[in-house]
Amino acid sequence: MSQTAVKASGVTDAPDAGRWKALVFIALAQLMVVLDATIVNIALPSAQQDLGISDGNRQWVVTAYALAFGGLLLFGGRIADLWGRKRTFVVGLAGFAAASALGGAATNEAMMFGSRALQGVFGALLAPAALSLLAVMFTDAKERAKAFGIYGAIAGGGGAVGLILGGFLTEYLNWRWTFFVNIPFAVVAAAGAYLVIREPKGGRNRSPLDVPGVILSTLGLVALVYGFTRAESEGWSDAVTVGMFVGSAVLLLAFVIVESKVKAPLLPLRVITERNRGGIYLSLGLAIIAMFGLFLFLTYYLQIVKGYTPVKTGFAFLPMIAGMITGSTQIGTRLMTRVAPRLLMGPGFMVAAVGMLLLTQLEVDTSYAAVLLPGMLLLGLGMGTAFMPAMSMATQGVGPRDSGVASAMVNTSQQVGGAIGTALLNTIAASATTSYIADHIGGAATRSQQQLVQLEGQVQGYTSAIWFAVGILVVAAVIALTFVNAGRPGGSAVTGSGAGETAEDELPVPVVAH
Repeated sequence: MSQTAVKASGVTDAPDAGRWKALVFIALAQLMVVLDATIVNIALPSAQQDLGISDGNRQWVVTAYALAFGGLLLFGGRIADLWGRKRTFVVGLAGFAAASALGGAATNEAMMFGSRALQGVFGALLAPAALSLLAVMFTDAKERAKAFGIYGAIAGGGGAVGLILGGFLTEYLNWRWTFFVNIPFAVVAAAGAYLVIREPKGGRNRSPLDVPGVILSTLGLVALVYGFTRAESEGWSDAVTVGMFVGSAVLLLAFVIVESKVKAPLLPLRVITERNRGGIYLSLGLAIIAMFGLFLFLTYYLQIVKGYTPVKTGFAFLPMIAGMITGSTQIGTRLMTRVAPRLLMGPGFMVAAVGMLLLTQLEVDTSYAAVLLPGMLLLGLGMGTAFMPAMSMATQGVGPRDSGVASAMVNTSQQVGGAIGTALLNTIAASATTSYIADHIGGAATRSQQQLVQLEGQVQGYTSAIWFAVGILVVAAVIALTFVNAGRPGGSAVTGSGAGETAEDELPVPVVAH
């Protein structure tokens, strides 16, 4: 790639002097978004009681956020490319803070659902802007590895931190603080970003907005996320559930057709058809399916079966967080510039699968130290090691004008994976629990024996679903090893001078070893 082309693409040899300060504020914003995904789950029972939300409607506290966030991510990524990532990032933070204040002040279910939907809207602006800022600010291979190691640790471990923080706030203050806590995060991150971030020039995509693409992708993703969410409560054969899946398939197929024909597509197909990025989006989505389902089961297992308080449950997840931080910032970062990404992602997912395999041994009286601790530690180590190169490679080799939508695809695969994981694995668990109780309740003569059968049934459901999660992680490892064929990042800049690279709007592949 010529020096002229490098300058035209907005990637210069002189890195931004304030990039490490900027990373602090970008990481803080990412932590806030990831925390919010789990922190509200801990507070939900208390909020439901205070606001008089029915059991049938309580799912909308989670679903309203998931639909808005998952449905608008591609649009948010394109807005970041059009407006500028810094501006989109700051607007996203301000909006997220305002929506959080509304949620904390909610007096009825309508205010709560509305605030969660607004959080999703502004989160969809914020998340891809944060990741694409990293992609355009860190161009040196070693520095990029460190930056994405930190980002990957937060993306992976932040959800578990949310369980601890949510437990503390709910137990010692009240559920409203699980919303209000976002405000200082957002204010500090926005102020810091405004003062420190200097976005590289020439990286905007000023093409007209692809309105048909926005409509089709948003409706298609909303239908997909809602289909899985509804399947969890209403069953897979429910007419509306089936209708949502069919509608989603039609809308997303129409979206792909439109994107292949329009001059300035919302999602340039070159972003997802390149085998490395395609493999990363797919394997990352599968890994998230496994992990999100596990978060849910372990939270229920620890609180309902083992009788842990919310705070103690949060602390029980600390080995997973420690593993993720170690895997991402120590193993992943140190090896990223020495070995091919697939040699971190594949083994990382396999180590996580071994940790998950240990957790299939759960019983009512299982020792935390003997089974849960090593299982969660291995799961965290594996996921952290795999997430770090995945986050980095997902935007590597993409022209700056496409970095927003490439970043949005990472978030989309995570968000859709989370919705699928929660619904799919929960359905498997519920079915196994029902079957176990039906087979064993007849032999329970006393009240205490019946309660024991109920608990054993729940644990049987969790372990059945965790077996599926093990299989999903093995598939993610195979996809990473076969699809991702880029070599280790070589040279100093990630969009380096490999032969055969094209113009700025169509950089073909992440750079392989020179």
